[in-house]
Amino acid sequence: MTRNHRHPSRRALLGGAALAALALSAPVGTANAATAWPTEFPLPDGFLPEGITIGSKPYAYMGSRANGAVYRTDLRTGEGGILYPGATGLVALGLKLDHDGLLYIAGSTGVARVVDSRTGELVTTYQLTDATGHFINDVILLGDRAWFTDSSDSVLYGVPRGCEGEIRALPLTGDWVQTPDAINANGIVGTPDGRGLIVVSSTPGRLYNVDLTTGYATGIALTGAADVAGGDGLVRIGRTLYVVQNRLNLISVFDLDADAHSATLLRTITDPRFDIPTTAARWGDRLYLVNARFSSPQLPETTFNAVAVSI
Repeated sequence: MTRNHRHPSRRALLGGAALAALALSAPVGTANAATAWPTEFPLPDGFLPEGITIGSKPYAYMGSRANGAVYRTDLRTGEGGILYPGATGLVALGLKLDHDGLLYIAGSTGVARVVDSRTGELVTTYQLTDATGHFINDVILLGDRAWFTDSSDSVLYGVPRGCEGEIRALPLTGDWVQTPDAINANGIVGTPDGRGLIVVSSTPGRLYNVDLTTGYATGIALTGAADVAGGDGLVRIGRTLYVVQNRLNLISVFDLDADAHSATLLRTITDPRFDIPTTAARWGDRLYLVNARFSSPQLPETTFNAVAVSI
């Protein structure tokens, strides 16, 4: 594997699994302040949204499948604009905002990009794997790495967060089932203890607990649901796991056991405004989701939006 890496000029590295686990589970935002904020806001026509992330401030960042652009929206007003323009041939799928303002973006064709959320500058491009035969789909920040899923291969990729180091390829073994010619590994979050990863395989719709040391994937036993077919974006708050099931237009809410080896369905969330939502991000007592509208014409004039639901 090779990489094209321009070094950031500033960076405070947040390492350690315990610190990362705390950050992942800590409440974000103020629920009461957000009650009057809009619950729906537009995106540019033809934007083809897929990923969304929200940091410690009330701004949502969304990636475009059309050209790799990033759009930033103020959650308080619903107003926004293009932060990073992208370029012809680029793709932006899942993305996560780090504490230092850097956006880690899954780039589909074997690449990951890092964009400065304050300036819109492209900071780094990583070549994770070959451009063909791979589909870099989603990302989570855990410890000293950003971990990316490949929906076309049973491998996770760990990119150093703002420091020198090699890209780590972590083959998935154990219970992992790779379905040919299908979307496999998709959404990804850290386990509640911060020591492993939870990955959803969209086909056939299973959740796995992945050991970060060995790559051994243990299937998470589900109670109250046969599967999580079409599982896409994941959000975890403490031991509550939210699974966005895109073409079913719903979110399944699970209670994880202490070691994240089993999950019990608590409820489902749906909304008439859902139009194949793909990923979600939390602010306060809401989840914000982008509607990918996969069943609609994916044309320059097609309208797109993001919506918020209460949790």
